[in-house]
Amino acid sequence: MNLVPGLLLCGLALAAPVFAVQQPDFSLGGGPAVPAAPDPAIARALTTIQAARIQQTIDTLVRFGTRNTLSSMETDLPPGQGINAAADWIAGQFEAISKDCGGCLEVHRDVFTADPAAGGPWTRRIPRPTQLTNIYAILRGTDPVQSKRMYLVTGHYDSRNTDVLDDHGAAPGANDDASGVAVSLECARALSKLHFPATLVFVAVAGEEQGLVGSAHLAHLAREQNWQLEAVLNNDIVGGNTTPGDTLQLKDRVRVFSEGVPSAATPAQLKRIFALGEENDSPSRELARTVADVARGYFPATGRKGSEPAFSAFLVFRPDRYLRGGDHSSFNHEGFAAVRFTEWREDFNHQHQNVVLPPPGSDAPIKGDLIQFVDFDYVARVARLNAAALATLAGSPGEPQNVAIDAHKLENGTTLHWDAPEGGDADVRYEVLWRQTTAPDWQYELTSRPGVAGAHVELTVPVSKDNVVFGVRAVDVAGHRSLVVVP
Repeated sequence: MNLVPGLLLCGLALAAPVFAVQQPDFSLGGGPAVPAAPDPAIARALTTIQAARIQQTIDTLVRFGTRNTLSSMETDLPPGQGINAAADWIAGQFEAISKDCGGCLEVHRDVFTADPAAGGPWTRRIPRPTQLTNIYAILRGTDPVQSKRMYLVTGHYDSRNTDVLDDHGAAPGANDDASGVAVSLECARALSKLHFPATLVFVAVAGEEQGLVGSAHLAHLAREQNWQLEAVLNNDIVGGNTTPGDTLQLKDRVRVFSEGVPSAATPAQLKRIFALGEENDSPSRELARTVADVARGYFPATGRKGSEPAFSAFLVFRPDRYLRGGDHSSFNHEGFAAVRFTEWREDFNHQHQNVVLPPPGSDAPIKGDLIQFVDFDYVARVARLNAAALATLAGSPGEPQNVAIDAHKLENGTTLHWDAPEGGDADVRYEVLWRQTTAPDWQYELTSRPGVAGAHVELTVPVSKDNVVFGVRAVDVAGHRSLVVVP
């Protein structure tokens, strides 16, 4: 006699109980989170970003010989050499872009003196009072209310060789960071012909190699002048290094670094972050996720013939690389959301090194940050991703306000409520997102419409707030998504 596998009790074979396989309730009330369809106007603007012009920009910056910040105080440099000449050229590029769009850009110079007598962590790298100049161009938003929102892209135009105090020696700085300046200029060129409700800021800062001095001054200026700066994209070493024989460099992605717990958080904010388990949901981290979401929409892995090749944002959940820093940190310290873009694999022979060309036949590596190791097509892809993210955010309705979860009662569902973005209209809709607490990115979404401009919105999702992380973003009729706000 064949018995059903189970228990043997008092000589009787008992069949094992059969349990139905239950799936978690994570997807109840919503569907998988999917990227938004590209805006055709933005997609057309991205096609104007060309590798040939990026090559021209980087080549021009390299030809200034050195862009060491300390060279701003030297008077014996050859004509057309040094960081001041580079600053003039960059400002001229922004002015030319503005002329082409009918004067749409406000071009500014943020000029100040870094004096080591005042103290600071950078005094060993600036031994005497030194003039620094940040150059930035503002594309004002068209909406009287929403133009207060600002989104910024930057790269640093200063350079260095092995000795950070060497203000005369060759310091081409092709990858670090003429590549990032090229991204900022190309974003300005591509987006200046479009109109957005919010404001865009295109920047090239000095003093990065001296200890983030230029970006620290600009970030502090933004805080003092009450800029409503909602996102900063810092591009530093985005040249897609092309060292011969390096088979591990990946050209289909760019790393995006973001801080977790905000460096500017107050003790009260830290207490709330740790109590709610929001260590992975800082504004900077949500900005990084937004960049990845934009990449999935504008640069899909598959598409019709002739579409943009796949290019992704590889999210790294830490503020920066080991032993290194970047200008986004200056904005983080002032309380702004900021992330860093960097190529997949760096070659340290081509960063912070004196130029050394080994004799023919030698196996010794070439040293120096030379233009021959920059992949201009790669820089163009990075610039397109930056531009797509900036345009999406500037075109969005802005962040929903006062987002909160109702935690006053015990329930297996979750009730969220929020207010419309400032200046939002009746066409704004909202996407409630959620993910498992161990998931790196949003997994599910539910779309809702408020129906009335400025209305208070309340929505209940049949998923337990104890098991997931929730977020809310605003979306306009064209599909432009705001940053996600975590309750």
